Amino acid sequence: MIQIHQLTKSYGNKKGVFDLSFEVSKGEVFGYLGPNGAGKTTTIRHLLGFIKPDQGSCKIDGMDCHREAAIIQKNLGYLPGEIAFFDDMTGIQFLNLMASMRGLKDFTRRDELIAQFELDTKGKIRKMSKGMKQKVGIVCAFMHNPDILILDEPTSGLDPLMQNRFIELIREEKTKGRTIIMSSHSFEEVERTCDRVGIIRQGRLVAIDDIQALKAAQRKLYRVTFKTTDEASKFAKENLTVESMYENIVNVAISGDLSQFIALLPNYSVTGLDVITQSLEDIFMHYYGREGSK
Repeated sequence: MIQIHQLTKSYGNKKGVFDLSFEVSKGEVFGYLGPNGAGKTTTIRHLLGFIKPDQGSCKIDGMDCHREAAIIQKNLGYLPGEIAFFDDMTGIQFLNLMASMRGLKDFTRRDELIAQFELDTKGKIRKMSKGMKQKVGIVCAFMHNPDILILDEPTSGLDPLMQNRFIELIREEKTKGRTIIMSSHSFEEVERTCDRVGIIRQGRLVAIDDIQALKAAQRKLYRVTFKTTDEASKFAKENLTVESMYENIVNVAISGDLSQFIALLPNYSVTGLDVITQSLEDIFMHYYGREGSK
């Protein structure tokens, strides 16, 4: 549904995107991760047809994103990272304006979203908090039931309750077969919603993988508490990857087979064992750091 092929746009001083290629299948939720300035928003602006590439191409549903942007956007939902509003309007006036521009006649979905996100649409936008404005943007992006959604930092400014509501919304849209590309800094959000993840750094794709494969690649950190510091010191000298040690506590990192680790434990007086799973953020930093060290 979304095809990016050898996309290059250079702004000089190593800014932009370079030889970027990936695809998003119909019905897939694709997470697009990277630090600020990595090229996420530049990629999204190409998909919206706002920017013409120096080289390469972007296509949505087989149509060129730059040449056929007007056709593509009729069935597209877009949530920008920085939303521009008419501040003198109320929330409902702005939503009505967006609906009229789309020729939207059925407001059922809009009203469902307003209720779902507890959005007060009567107040002036200029008086709204960042989170309330973000809710207006979410309603705008989803209210016309688009088949394709492009979301740039969609939960920015939302409180934890509304972030959970947004995750529920993405899961709901996924069951309807929507195709979604979502730029995000929220690793929990990506873990809970996405099928695949692409990681971009300095305009280049560093990694792209299935979310389950990324989770399977996670190291597990085991915090082992021993009866004495002497036992902890002795255990730390075993053939294991010891991350840290403090008094009678040893943190051990393990990927894959646990048998060696488990076999060692009965030889010691263990008073506590906790599992600390590596987050997707840790995996991202692994890719990010590895590339940066080259």
